[in-house]
Amino acid sequence: MGDVVNLKRFKKRNEREEAAKQAETNRALFGRTKSERARDELLGERGKRLLDQHQLDQHQRDGGDAS
Repeated sequence: MGDVVNLKRFKKRNEREEAAKQAETNRALFGRTKSERARDELLGERGKRLLDQHQLDQHQRDGGDAS
C-alpha cells in the first residue's frame, strides 16, 4: 500500500509556493526604489518637453496650423 498523505499539508504547501511565485512577480513589476521612480518621472517629463518643443518648431516652420 502507498504512504498516507495529509492533504491539508499538501494543499498549504502548494498555496505557499504559489504565493511565493506571485510575490516574486510583484517584486519584479512594482519593486522599484524611490530614486528609480523619481528618475523615470524626470525622464518622462524631459521627453514630453522635447516633444512639445519639436511640435512648436514644426508649427512655426510651417507658418501656421500644423493639423
